[in-house]
Amino acid sequence: MTDRPATGGDLDFLSGGGEMGERMRAHDWASTALGPPEGWPQSLRTIVSVVLSSRQAMFVAWGPELSFLYNDGYVPLFGTKHPDALGRPFAAVWSDIWPQIKPLVDRTLAGEASWYEDLLIPMERRGFREDAWFTFSYTPVRGEDGRIPGMFCAAVETTAQVLAARRTAFHLELEGRLRQLSDPFEVAAAAEEALGRHLGASRVGYGVVDETARFFTTERSWTDGTVDHHAGTHDLLAFGPELLDTLRSGVTVTIHDAAADPRCAAPDRQAAFAALDLAAVITASLVKNGRMVAALYVHHRNPRQWRPDEVRLVEEVAERTWSALERAQAEGSLRRANARLAAEGEQMRALFRQAPNFMCVLRGPDHVFELANDSYRRLVGDRPLIGKPVHEALPEIAGQGFFELLARVFDSGEPFLGHALPVRVVRHPGAPVEERFITFVYQPIKDADGRVTGIFCEGSDVTEAKRAEDALRDLNATLEKRVAERTADRDRIWRLSTDVMLVAGFDGTIGAVNPAWTSLLGWAEEELVGRSFFAFVHPDDLERTRGEASRLGAGHIVPRFENRYRHKDGRYLWLSWIAVPDDRFIHAVGRDVTAQKEADAALRQAEDQLRQAQKMEAVGQLTGGVAHDFNNLLQALEGCLSMIGRRTEEPQVHALLDAGQQAVGRGAKLVQQLMAFARRDSLRPASIGVRERMHAMSALLERALRADIALDLRFAEELWPVEADPTQFELAVINLAVNARDAMPAGGRLTVEAVNTVLPHGDPRGVEGDFLHLSVSDTGCGMTAAVAARAFEPFFTTKDLGKGTGLGLAQVYGLARQAGGTAWIDSAPGRGTTVHLLLRRSGMAPTPVEMAPSPAGLLLPDGPRRNGCVLVVEDDPIVAMTVSTALEDAGFAVLSAATAEEALPFLSGDGVDVLLSDVVMPGGMSGIDLAREARERRPGLPVILATGYSEDIARATGIPVLAKPYRIDDLVGRIDAILADEAGE
Repeated sequence: MTDRPATGGDLDFLSGGGEMGERMRAHDWASTALGPPEGWPQSLRTIVSVVLSSRQAMFVAWGPELSFLYNDGYVPLFGTKHPDALGRPFAAVWSDIWPQIKPLVDRTLAGEASWYEDLLIPMERRGFREDAWFTFSYTPVRGEDGRIPGMFCAAVETTAQVLAARRTAFHLELEGRLRQLSDPFEVAAAAEEALGRHLGASRVGYGVVDETARFFTTERSWTDGTVDHHAGTHDLLAFGPELLDTLRSGVTVTIHDAAADPRCAAPDRQAAFAALDLAAVITASLVKNGRMVAALYVHHRNPRQWRPDEVRLVEEVAERTWSALERAQAEGSLRRANARLAAEGEQMRALFRQAPNFMCVLRGPDHVFELANDSYRRLVGDRPLIGKPVHEALPEIAGQGFFELLARVFDSGEPFLGHALPVRVVRHPGAPVEERFITFVYQPIKDADGRVTGIFCEGSDVTEAKRAEDALRDLNATLEKRVAERTADRDRIWRLSTDVMLVAGFDGTIGAVNPAWTSLLGWAEEELVGRSFFAFVHPDDLERTRGEASRLGAGHIVPRFENRYRHKDGRYLWLSWIAVPDDRFIHAVGRDVTAQKEADAALRQAEDQLRQAQKMEAVGQLTGGVAHDFNNLLQALEGCLSMIGRRTEEPQVHALLDAGQQAVGRGAKLVQQLMAFARRDSLRPASIGVRERMHAMSALLERALRADIALDLRFAEELWPVEADPTQFELAVINLAVNARDAMPAGGRLTVEAVNTVLPHGDPRGVEGDFLHLSVSDTGCGMTAAVAARAFEPFFTTKDLGKGTGLGLAQVYGLARQAGGTAWIDSAPGRGTTVHLLLRRSGMAPTPVEMAPSPAGLLLPDGPRRNGCVLVVEDDPIVAMTVSTALEDAGFAVLSAATAEEALPFLSGDGVDVLLSDVVMPGGMSGIDLAREARERRPGLPVILATGYSEDIARATGIPVLAKPYRIDDLVGRIDAILADEAGE
């Protein structure tokens, strides 16, 4: 250093440099080992000027004490050490990490430059010790005399990237473990152990709360061996009402040091923490349907400063554990239900077959026999029935009115009750026609939409009762002339009938009963005569029985009436009565229908089980639709990967593309194992700018929409960046655009708006802070309140079968929750729909959007083309866009159509060389139908079919088939081969 006097230009090297430039100019350097800046050597001046002019974190350590000089970019790395660190010795500034970095500094001062990537350096810069990772270089700086008086460092803190990579690896490993487990206990234990080892915790546990959300029960917990498990039931109120209210609201409780936290200051709360031997805790609350149902806790026996990423990880694992437990419990319930249904189904078939009343099930407008029990076969004779229409199986009943009754019930959907109607049947081959009397009901069978699909017939053969009733009438009509004959007949019927008979007054007093009362109900005649029959009727049936007795007293006939009579042993039997009055008495015949009633109840249960089976079949069909849509997503990804591969020569990028295409292959295999929506995929959040991202997507959105739908983007100035997975964000916007397109069949406007908003504490949407409010509005048909309330549910969809999985809006809601916000819907029928998303503001600058090059222009069929024209028929807009763009990049001219009907006009001329069509499409024609029509219009036209379902369906036509997802290279190669063959011919 020199003692030359200071001049105006001597301090030019300190000009600029932001805050640190001003601090250096104002600093009292005379009190430091460096002395006044006017005397600093030129080498120090030069390197300080470089440091102050840079935005990257840099510092210079100079002189015998290695005095510390740094720029604005280095300030965030210091924490609370700034600004006192300026000019102080290196060893004093970083005293907490000096033992680790001193060997590095010594080698640098010895003339060795070095580079370190993602180096772990535990440090204290905010009042507590924390792990931090840095990528930096140490460079020796030589003075004018050739010696090394100091060193220069450029650094980047990579803590966030390292922790994010570790968290992603943890999620992947945990997901792999949970997917293999089906026992709920094992699922919870695996999640607890994985989280505890990853965080280095003392204890981790998962448990459920009671309906009051106060008492928490955990069956076991994982520990590192330093603390007890403390399984059992715990009163959460013991930790204070503030913490309990926080958990009930679904907010995670984080305590770094219970002894210093004011929420835990009360002696009883300190005692509760001490009893569990814990000082630091994270408890993630799980709130479902507005109520806290479970929680995942992480304990540490010593005070610990939890990082925000550790808190987020606990919340993510809590949700994943809940989902895995729900899946395991659902699978267990399904297995038990299937076993129970199998056993109950066999019992129901036996009951149906053995029921004393005749029963049958007829299907369709032709009334084809589907089921018939033994009693029915006894009525009509042992003949072939199943699979035959009733007019073919029972030709002898034509002209008796039964066919007309069946048609009326099927067409009207109203049941018919017939009492003691005659039917003439041939009960045995070669036997004469026999007249029987039946009491029956025709009950229409309806599907879930109310359409009649068949008729259930149930009834009794009342021939004997009818004849007894006729005989009783004849007996009363000729009482004076045929006393002897009537007495003999009555006595015979009276004694031999298995049906109970009685003669009683209109007040209910029993005058006479037949012997069947004793065999059926256990009462002797002397126990009954003189008593009121009302005394034996079930209390619940008494009022109806009195009403029927009053009708008999008024002279009306009771054709069929059922009530319960008490057996002598105390039980009740169901009796079906036929009763006629005369001038003084009621004459009644009753049949035991208890078994029939039980069979009816069993049949109703069987119908409920049948409806449940139909629901399960619908779930299976829905799963097929989900698999089809997922294959389309994989196809779009494959197309994008192929296009990227053609547009870059970077070897490292090609290696990543190969890995991506392998992942597409694995995804295609996983589609076959698709189950219920019970898991959450790991995301890759990044800071993104919504304005730039949406403008970059505008071309893609226009492809997803129709020409009659206008796209309107409205963004406020200086929008905040948000933290979200870019791919998931774009997919969510596309899902909303496609939903809006489907809601506007006659065209309309799609408006996307974004503004900044600040939500106060206590906002009813359950979030607070800085958010970007993104809304997507359409002018379509709108939703009812009931549909809007369920729109975010997984697998809920109002679209036709196979045209939607119901996962689109569930993914949109999941994106908003992952981004720290929420989502909701404003809609009404006829007023359109607006979907609102709140995405939490990011504290980092947004990642630039990489703009893909514009696709090659479309070569019209009648214009010049290099390799031929391909007509792509695909209803999925993303798949259509990626495949069309990839084929254009390969040199083909491309025409696009969303349906077979749109594609037909392109086949009128000779402009199309190859037809590439999806198999399953909306409208009246499938891809197979289109291929047949194309070959009729253009014989010899090459056709390739693509499908996400079974290829066998399409391959049976003899047409080449590509299974989705297919590689673009395979598609291009197949088209090249087809065109080459055409040229050779």
